[in-house]
Amino acid sequence: MLKKLFGFGKKKDKEIDENIKEDQQVETQEAQAEPVAEEIPELEEELEEAADSAGELQAEAEVEVAEELQSASAEEAAEPEAQMEPQAAEPEAPAKGFFARLKEGLSKTTQSFTSKLDNLFKGYKTIDEDIYEELEEILITADVGFETTMRITEELRKRERENKIEEVEKLQEELEDIIEGILVVKDEYSEAQAGSEETAKVSAKKPRIMVVVGVNGVGKTTSIGKLASQLKNEGNSVMLAAADTFRAAASEQLTIWAQRADVPIVKHGEGADPSAVIFDAIKSAKANNADVLICDTAGRLHNKANLMNELAKIFKIISREYPEAEKEVLLVIDATTGQNAINQAKVFKEAAPLTGLILTKLDGTAKGGVVLGIISELSLPIKYIGVGEKIDDLQKFDARSFARALFGKNLQ
Repeated sequence: MLKKLFGFGKKKDKEIDENIKEDQQVETQEAQAEPVAEEIPELEEELEEAADSAGELQAEAEVEVAEELQSASAEEAAEPEAQMEPQAAEPEAPAKGFFARLKEGLSKTTQSFTSKLDNLFKGYKTIDEDIYEELEEILITADVGFETTMRITEELRKRERENKIEEVEKLQEELEDIIEGILVVKDEYSEAQAGSEETAKVSAKKPRIMVVVGVNGVGKTTSIGKLASQLKNEGNSVMLAAADTFRAAASEQLTIWAQRADVPIVKHGEGADPSAVIFDAIKSAKANNADVLICDTAGRLHNKANLMNELAKIFKIISREYPEAEKEVLLVIDATTGQNAINQAKVFKEAAPLTGLILTKLDGTAKGGVVLGIISELSLPIKYIGVGEKIDDLQKFDARSFARALFGKNLQ
């Protein structure tokens, strides 16, 4: 009863023991916190010292940087000329000249035909029959043609005997000379232009009419456009005649080239009489004192008798209406067609009074040797060659330059 009254008992004793334990834990925590509190000021002092040290290091670094800048400024002041000299600008790549573009255009032929010839002559130390047999194979596979190949090898054998050639290198030089000789064909029109000074003056006053023929797809219209641009840049007044009324949109295509070359064009509607177009173009050329009239004609095949007869009618109109003009008939042939190009040229030579050839797409074939076959078998001069798609990639044909480029050599 007394225990309950005054709170004595086991339960009360237990609560007292728990309170005592709590007091002891608090005292222990306080005892542990005291040294931490004592360490805080020490840590603060260390941090301040570290900050002071960092500040000193930063200041020293700034001083060193300032000294270096002053030293550099002093060096610049001491050598102003060396620092003030402007750097020379890198020179721009010069525009490719005629010969560079020619070599580039013949790169496929050079890599094939020419490299094979080089390997042939490097593979022999002495001259024997085997070298001629391999040479014949290389020439024929390059589309030079059988007849031209025999002509080249026979001439080379003859020179070997007559000049008593024993060195393979000398034989190769003779081969190159033979090929260059084949490329040079008598060009009556060019020789007349380059005749005496008095003859040249008279010829220069005469107007020229150029009739361009060929089968479809050889680049005939494109060649006319490039030719017009070239002649205009040489100072001639040029006019075009769109007499290809057979092919759809042919006159529209030629009109685009006339605009590019900035030259006038005479044209009729599709299906019109080509001879009527030529007639009107001649009248316009006379009225405007044009130096050169270039006439496009319908692409035709040798088995199209009506188109071949149409050509004869055009030439008759020209002879009657423009007798005072220098006349050229240029056949456009595609170099990529190889021996077929030679066959086309033979047929056109029978149907039209050809005076020269325009050889296109030489940049797109590895068989540039076809040029040798064309000239050798047809005895027609190549007037222009196409070695690219740009407007200035139609070049006047120069035999020596072509021979040098064909063998991958520089023009000397």
